[in-house]
Amino acid sequence: SEAIIQLPHSFQVNPASRPRPDLPLTRADAGLPSHAFVYCAFNNPYKILPSVFARWMRILHSTPDSVLWLYADHPQTQGNLRQAAAAQGIDANRLVFARQVPYAEYLQRYELADLFLDTHPYNAGTTASDALWSGLPVLTLKGQSFVSRMAASLLNAVGLPELITESATAYEQLAIDLAHKPSRLSSMKEHLISKRADHPLFATREWVRHLEHAYGQALETLRAGKAPQHIQVPGTGASGT
Repeated sequence: SEAIIQLPHSFQVNPASRPRPDLPLTRADAGLPSHAFVYCAFNNPYKILPSVFARWMRILHSTPDSVLWLYADHPQTQGNLRQAAAAQGIDANRLVFARQVPYAEYLQRYELADLFLDTHPYNAGTTASDALWSGLPVLTLKGQSFVSRMAASLLNAVGLPELITESATAYEQLAIDLAHKPSRLSSMKEHLISKRADHPLFATREWVRHLEHAYGQALETLRAGKAPQHIQVPGTGASGT
């Protein structure tokens, strides 16, 4: 029964600027091997279904010089994930765990990774936009529900639709291919950083203007005594903060 407001670029509002730490962060600081390919998945652990984890283990199996960097604060969570990795033939030491840190350092961590692996069917939301803002490409599998299409919305808004896959097989294959094509990943990272001010995802004032326009239309409909109607806001180019 709901009437939907459809914004032109993405459902998610984002700040145009974010805090930067004063000190550099190295892979050694984060407990990461210096020369490995680092897959990153900082979604909350409850989003990691057995099918998702098995997919990640197959990716690690096909990329021997890689590690998987996960967010997990609780020792039991870490132990369960290491046990699950070992059960699928993956050295548990190839799982590296990140703990909660201040926001600026958390953003800085993304600069140490090579590719963000999204979860399914519950995608990354703000976690994905944090990664994209920091210059880290996000690989997602698009589903049919809202929560399984969040990352796809964000990727379209930063001009990287090629990282949106339609099947588990395509997701795995692209994750493996990108690990063997560093120049392609470097190009994506450069696109994210060099054109950050141009991406609609980070054009805060434009996003607010779009939402205010929709609210104005909804108010006019109400004042006219009409039933709520769907509203589709036309897009414009990204502009400012």
